[in-house]
Amino acid sequence: MQLDVVVGFFLLGMVAQLLKAPIKMPKGLYQSLTLFLLIAIGLKGGVALNSHASDDLLIQAAAIIGFGLVLPLIAFPILYKVGGLSRIDSASVAAHYGSVSVATFAVAMAVVEANGIEYEPYFPLFVALLEVPAIAVGLWLARDRDQALDLKKAAHEIFLNQGVLLLVGGLLIGWWAGSRADSLMPFFGTLFHGVLALFLLEMGRIASSQLGVLRSFGSFIASFGVLMPLVGAGLGALLAYALELSTGGVILLATLGGSASYIAVPAAMAVALPKANQSLSITASLAITFPFNVLVGIPLYSVLVGHWS
Repeated sequence: MQLDVVVGFFLLGMVAQLLKAPIKMPKGLYQSLTLFLLIAIGLKGGVALNSHASDDLLIQAAAIIGFGLVLPLIAFPILYKVGGLSRIDSASVAAHYGSVSVATFAVAMAVVEANGIEYEPYFPLFVALLEVPAIAVGLWLARDRDQALDLKKAAHEIFLNQGVLLLVGGLLIGWWAGSRADSLMPFFGTLFHGVLALFLLEMGRIASSQLGVLRSFGSFIASFGVLMPLVGAGLGALLAYALELSTGGVILLATLGGSASYIAVPAAMAVALPKANQSLSITASLAITFPFNVLVGIPLYSVLVGHWS
């Protein structure tokens, strides 16, 4: 399967940064693109949810939440026992890899749509459900008598940070509005791929700028940033088959399982675990895992799922 056209903009951003070309996007525009993608994904999923709610969906949703609880439990011992990271750093990184990347999901969704592969239209619900469980598990794994935890601030960042609030908010509005949301689709639907291309242009630049930081963390975190996504993607694909999802659904759940958060979880961890090395988590998820999934992971998941379907 060929790389989707939007991935070309990610590569352009990476190359431009490596060549030190001055194409840095204004911060306000980058934030606007992020807001657009979060709302657009949530809104589209909410509209689909309006007409697809069922008992089977409740079972699927419960399984997805369980999946989000399991992933950080797999990542933590690898980081703590094998990588030798501190308990707090291991828990923080594990939370990032138990949660999901909305941008990675957007790329995967663009790929399956471009290739005419059908998927469950309410999939953004699963994205929203996977945002929070890993954060809760991460905080539990990091429990320490010497590590004070402000539950009120932590809860605020977990449930009211930008990523979770806009994604869930868009989902609820779409579910409530149903077909009435069609009037918004010329904006949030038609422009989606163009906005995603601009977003990936800046993401490529940011990811490339983080590569130099890897030297201070050694080879382990780079290896973890590639291997953990493969583990998560494999488990996601198996769960999707067990839930009897469509071919596109298997690809998307594999992508979610293999992704790592760099929006919702960092905001929550910065408040809940201030002693954790946040640059370690961001470098792993943004400089290693995100490029790996965009350039290698999603095409690989798509080919393998297509072969076995």
